[in-house]
Amino acid sequence: MAGLRISVFVSVVSFLLGLLFTHWIADSLTLWKSPATQTDLRLWTSATYYSILSRMPLELLYLYGGVVVLGGATLLWSLGDGRAGNLMFDGGSAVLYGTAIAVYLYSVLPNIFANFTALPLPFASASQSSAGTVHVPPEASSFPPFPPSLRGPTFELASSHLVCSVALTGVLALQAGRWWAEQKDVEDGEVSDVDAGKEKKD
Repeated sequence: MAGLRISVFVSVVSFLLGLLFTHWIADSLTLWKSPATQTDLRLWTSATYYSILSRMPLELLYLYGGVVVLGGATLLWSLGDGRAGNLMFDGGSAVLYGTAIAVYLYSVLPNIFANFTALPLPFASASQSSAGTVHVPPEASSFPPFPPSLRGPTFELASSHLVCSVALTGVLALQAGRWWAEQKDVEDGEVSDVDAGKEKKD
């Protein structure tokens, strides 16, 4: 049963990491970039992605929330066993998992819904000709200047996604350490049983 619980938890964390990694197409445009490279086109690209993200169906949001709750419940169930390995590895995992959830609930979601839900999408207007056919936007100069009030929220979203990704990666590292420690205990136990059997024969 313990192995099943951990398998479910690791699957949930991997799923959430996959979701966060999809945001990299927008986050990479603003993270670790010099001010000279922060063009309006880059910022509009990131903001447009976040705006599309804010318009996702509520059913998807509930589904993701259910996955998060499933992972947390499984982790707490495993932590409730009270074994030393669980307290160390699952305790650390609980802190990191809780940190990721807190950052997402108190930083990412409020930021997205407060600043990007009603954001006009310049790519939609710039990519349509008068005949209604879609083509590639000709140049960055065809887009309006990026609103200064949105610069901070755009950078904060990328940073928050990075914090969540690092925290969940730490969770996977702790669970890998737990698996290694348990395997080592099993191997040591088998060696001890073999030695005990030899002593009885002697």
